[in-house]
Amino acid sequence: MPYQISPRVQAGMLCLVTFLSACGGGSETPTPALSVSIAAPAAANQVFSLNTPIAVSARVTVNGASAPDGTTVNFSAPAGSFATTSTLTHGGTASTTLTASTPGKQTFTATATLSGATGTSSQTVYVRQPPAPLEILVPAYFYPSAGGSDWNRMTASALAHPGLKFTAILNPSNGIFNSTEPRYLLAAQDFVGAGGRLLGYVYTRYGTGARSVSDIKANIDRYLDLYGRSLISGIFLDEMAADPARIGFYREIYDHIQSRDPSLRILGNPGTVPAEGYAGVVDAVVTFEGTGAGYASYDPRQTADWLYSRPNSTQAMLAHNVMTCQAMQGIVATAATPLANAGMVYATDRVFDYATGTGTGNPWATLPSYWTRLLETVEAINQGQALPGCP
Repeated sequence: MPYQISPRVQAGMLCLVTFLSACGGGSETPTPALSVSIAAPAAANQVFSLNTPIAVSARVTVNGASAPDGTTVNFSAPAGSFATTSTLTHGGTASTTLTASTPGKQTFTATATLSGATGTSSQTVYVRQPPAPLEILVPAYFYPSAGGSDWNRMTASALAHPGLKFTAILNPSNGIFNSTEPRYLLAAQDFVGAGGRLLGYVYTRYGTGARSVSDIKANIDRYLDLYGRSLISGIFLDEMAADPARIGFYREIYDHIQSRDPSLRILGNPGTVPAEGYAGVVDAVVTFEGTGAGYASYDPRQTADWLYSRPNSTQAMLAHNVMTCQAMQGIVATAATPLANAGMVYATDRVFDYATGTGTGNPWATLPSYWTRLLETVEAINQGQALPGCP
């Protein structure tokens, strides 16, 4: 006769199976919910300097709580080295330092694995080359009149601040001339004798052909032939194009200047960030020309991160409508930040009025009223000292 299990025993066995199932008996441990997030740098897209250790940390949680101490976090970056690539968590956080080996845009990653679950997080930072001291770049579009002109003030300032690099843009007759003007020649000699450097002003009409390459070359030659290489350190190409279609136009001008003297400095002024290819046809670029208020929003990270691969000495800013000494100091301090990465700076309280459509006023017609404080501010920033007080 077949053995039969009584209903009472069947009920007991069913309860046992149910109990074991509830306790996890006979089933696999569920995979935990593992999460990794970058805790430092605190904000993405920050800008740092090359060869300067960057504090990096990652927060690891398991099912919403801090991961057990000793959880391994692996850090990696394509162009840099970590002090420790595998770091153990403490209180849910693993920390190390990253030293970038190349400038530019960098993305690093943190990864953790625990009980079959893996979590990963990445963050982007930007790394610039170690900065050079700030340099004063003066659009000296004023006449060296007798009896104490702004040229005299620049010369006196160059003598008074021998540790500060001064460059002025020489602009006789809007750069169009066939002979030296005696007062400009004397002013140039005095300024260079005091330690200043001069760039010859040449406008290019944005490479549209409104000024021919041959006219521009002749303009350049007059600076070098009439004022001489002993006075002229380089050429300032104003109204430079920014779009890649015009690069060939400026390549021809660059080659001509190089043929005259490869040590001449070539500074182009599109007044904005140009296409990256322009870095091959000028030595430095005015990446911003505009109001002080406009410079507050200057941020090349999203549209021109290639600038961080270039030294700050190859980037300039010219700000006008900066109406107070305090505002000037804020602008110059901003220019010196890793974000702005400017090496040549100038600010003035002279006004250019955009409301007229074509614009009125010449912001470069005189030195600013706070000229002396501008020099002292740049010098203080270069030396890591407190900024001078404003009147």
